Amino acid sequence: MSIVPATPLRVPTGTTREQWSKSPRGCQPSQAEHGARARRLVRRLSAELDQPLRFDRILLNKVWGGRELERCPGFPLPLVGPVGESWELVDRDDHNSVLATNGAGGRAPTLREIMKRSGERLLGKAPADAHGRFPLLVKHLDARQPLSVQVHPDEAGARRVGGDSESKCEAAIVLAADPGALIYAGLKPEVTPAQLRAALGGPDLLGLLNAYEARPGQCYLIPGGTVHAHGAGLVLFEVQQNSDTTYRLWDFGRVGDDGKPRAVHVEQALAVAQFGAPERAPLEPRYDDTGRGHGRAPLARTQSFALNALAIHATTRLSTNGQFQIYSALRGSGRLTVRGSSAACALRPGDVWLVPAALDYHYVEPDTGGLELIQVLYRA
Repeated sequence: MSIVPATPLRVPTGTTREQWSKSPRGCQPSQAEHGARARRLVRRLSAELDQPLRFDRILLNKVWGGRELERCPGFPLPLVGPVGESWELVDRDDHNSVLATNGAGGRAPTLREIMKRSGERLLGKAPADAHGRFPLLVKHLDARQPLSVQVHPDEAGARRVGGDSESKCEAAIVLAADPGALIYAGLKPEVTPAQLRAALGGPDLLGLLNAYEARPGQCYLIPGGTVHAHGAGLVLFEVQQNSDTTYRLWDFGRVGDDGKPRAVHVEQALAVAQFGAPERAPLEPRYDDTGRGHGRAPLARTQSFALNALAIHATTRLSTNGQFQIYSALRGSGRLTVRGSSAACALRPGDVWLVPAALDYHYVEPDTGGLELIQVLYRA
């Protein structure tokens, strides 16, 4: 089977597969209709940021990807090719999220442009990253085949490697898992650098890693320096520092789009890999009733961000507390509204909403059957 090149595809949020297939511009947002309305939207957002923000997805074809993401409502995929990643929030030079205008047309602003125009109102107390960019990257992953055994550097490792290496801590929440699907996270405590080097290039490498059977709802924290791999049969929601530095140790002998084996980065990986670290088991939501219409379960806490699961069983008032927040539905559905506005933002699996710091109070209302949310907070 031929593999579609790993080219980003922009999907206007809310577009159906039928609309996608008939669109002459494919996955590019419409530029032709209602331009004046879109320009008014841009000006209003620049001045007020008076509503939660949703962005067009950037889809990336990957040799290990599949078609599972299209099971989520409003998650169209191109008609052919394995899609491995959907970037929901990203502010980088190579990829930058474009605001979803719900078919309004005209030129919509990018996340970078919103940062430049209204960064303080968007971020609040949360600082931009060292390059002045939005500090987090949020994505969905569909692993039909296992991902490479890989490692990202922490800050010290990035300095050792030098160049354009950036530190990267990430957390992955399991949305769906085939029976027996595994996540490998961290070297076993007794593994030495010599043993790791000797196991490179073959399946013996997996035996050096802690292996866990993945279950929906679990959260895996992967600090920089953690050798890890996502097994086949997983759909994940992932939050990370705004970095795309990855060093592969082994890639299961796969070839890329050019027919050649995909690159591995052995020396860089060995330079940043952590040995002797304690085992870090996955966390599962254990809700504490807040008495305010929802339960709360901490999932991950790093120097850069925190993840909570919220079980919403009645209309709940939340506050930004002076810094942006990100929401995505884990299970169920509902609505997100802000004080003083009658507009409702649909909360359903696959959608990601960015609530600007300036909005302060906002409300989440569950549909019949309840709603479980992922809440992402930045840690200044």
